Amino acid sequence: MGTISLLSDIRAKFSPKLDPEFTPLSLVLKKSRQLIADGTPSVKLTFSLERFPGDLSVHQFMVPDPKNDKHGEIKRLVERICKFLLWQQGASRIGVHSSDGSDILLKYLAEIYNENGPRAFDSNMMERAFGSPLVFESLSSCEIEPNDASKAIGGHLDGCRIGFDLGASDYKLAAVKNGEPVFTTEIPWNPRVEPDPDWHRNKINEGLKQAAEKLPRVDAIGGSSAGIIINNEPRVASLFRNVPSNLFTEKVRPIFRSLAEEWNVPFEVSNDGDVTALAGAMSLKQNGVLGLAMGSSQAVGFLDQNGRITGWLNELAFSPIDFHSSGPVDEWSGDVGCGVQYFSQQGVVRLAKLAGIELPDAHPAIQLKHIQKLHEAGDRQVPIIFDDIGICLGYALGLYADFYNFNHLLALGRVTSGRGGEQIIAKATDVLNEEFPELATKIKLQLPDEKSKRVGQAVAAASLPKINT
Repeated sequence: MGTISLLSDIRAKFSPKLDPEFTPLSLVLKKSRQLIADGTPSVKLTFSLERFPGDLSVHQFMVPDPKNDKHGEIKRLVERICKFLLWQQGASRIGVHSSDGSDILLKYLAEIYNENGPRAFDSNMMERAFGSPLVFESLSSCEIEPNDASKAIGGHLDGCRIGFDLGASDYKLAAVKNGEPVFTTEIPWNPRVEPDPDWHRNKINEGLKQAAEKLPRVDAIGGSSAGIIINNEPRVASLFRNVPSNLFTEKVRPIFRSLAEEWNVPFEVSNDGDVTALAGAMSLKQNGVLGLAMGSSQAVGFLDQNGRITGWLNELAFSPIDFHSSGPVDEWSGDVGCGVQYFSQQGVVRLAKLAGIELPDAHPAIQLKHIQKLHEAGDRQVPIIFDDIGICLGYALGLYADFYNFNHLLALGRVTSGRGGEQIIAKATDVLNEEFPELATKIKLQLPDEKSKRVGQAVAAASLPKINT
């Protein structure tokens, strides 16, 4: 059998004008499957991802035999899938089984995902999230049963509640009485530069007090926060990236428990992606929802067909969608081609610079508003940006559908405000119709109304805790 190439003859029907080298990972996977269907020798890989003992996910897929991998493309594809799974599902231990009995790919991944390898960031973040170093090990069999710790989330609307949503550029609040918001606001802030954990706690508490003034009493508080939240604790969060590690452990991890003690009410905080999906399910009155918030970063959440969250991380900001080896670099992880550089205000600013648009020297949130104002004013360069994001989203959905069983994609976040959001959805729909027609009939792409886009997350967050009766 001769050498194979996953990249030959890939002809995307849509190409981003400002990012023409974009190579959809979804199409590379499609090409891999076509090669196997045409008779290329292949191996079946089984990955088990254990977060905590007894909390286990399993993913199986076929790839062309890596023994014919002269160009290193099969290894790269397996590594990209591993990275996607790592940030979708989370893991402290990853077991790998190859149907040919070879450990080539296991050794390759173990060399990459360690403190001295090119994926040291990912390895370190998993250790911070789950409390033990990330381990790769051989699975003796592909017969392994998943045991995801799925659970119901939120949807409690009784009483007087405060909901908050902590983003990197603003802090959204809602005072909610019997399911109806009586007060909403957005407080601009820039927490990523603040090293003092007391600043963070005080700032959050000031917002809670502001919302509390609009209610006759406070029965419960629910929150949504960027980052990895486990058992009400921030384990990894860019919001607190400047807090020294010793102070992070001492004061940031217990920050929500400390606030709960002060307010003395049920107090629950979830990952912003999960609350995005919850907001979508509450708005659509449907399950099987993938919520995607394009804000300071990319937040993703998933409610399964039974309306439950899976216990996965869903941090797709760090998951790759572009197979090209010189894609845009994520400033935090240092990796290329990951979702945050396409589906966030960072992505909009990146494309605006490629389009030659002059931007104010300001925070990316301010730059995004400037671009959106140009769009509303009829600037001819701006529409290309949102068309390109829509193209990338369409191809990303072709990838996401391999890992999530969803019928509704709800796009939220300030990037989707105004005309840009409609353009993104329209172009992504075009890509699905042409490249993934079977998905186009299954998945409905939607935007919430403008009010829900901006504060729906905080209102949904308010519904997280159950009031003690």
